[in-house]
Amino acid sequence: MALTKTVSVDQITVEKNGIVTFREATSVLENDVELSKTYHRTPVYPGQDLTGKPDNVVAICNVAWTPEIIADFKATLEAK
Repeated sequence: MALTKTVSVDQITVEKNGIVTFREATSVLENDVELSKTYHRTPVYPGQDLTGKPDNVVAICNVAWTPEIIADFKATLEAK
């Protein structure tokens, strides 16, 4: 009986305002048969430090976060 746990990013969404949300799926398997699966969503905000974030999320952020998107997001926060 071999139990294994895998965590993978299975969904990445870029919102109009530049916020990137990614979902991690955590699966517990016994002899390659899935026993359970849970999900966790994490938002990442334009201009945020990406240290420790999954590589595929960082790649999407680097494309989606133009200087204009970051400036607009910061201006929206300051206006609130």
